[in-house]
Amino acid sequence: MIGVYIRPESMTAEQYRAADDKIEATGVSLEGMKLHTCFSEGENLAVFDVWESREAFDAFGEKLMPILAEVGIVMAPPMFVEMIDYETR
Repeated sequence: MIGVYIRPESMTAEQYRAADDKIEATGVSLEGMKLHTCFSEGENLAVFDVWESREAFDAFGEKLMPILAEVGIVMAPPMFVEMIDYETR
């Protein structure tokens, strides 16, 4: 399992919601996603996800990148971390 931290060069709440709506409308598979969060970091937004594998994230990313470009989100390379433990309560 991996954690994926993404801090785009620019992403507003409006852009995030537009991308989320497009993802839902197009039926992009979220298979392998365990957790998704979006939060403020200063004047920008960031994302932290947990995925079953890097391969599952990469498959999603292939569909995601064109959607992000459509709504004007400027991406930066994600940071990947190996998950040691993952619990929900």
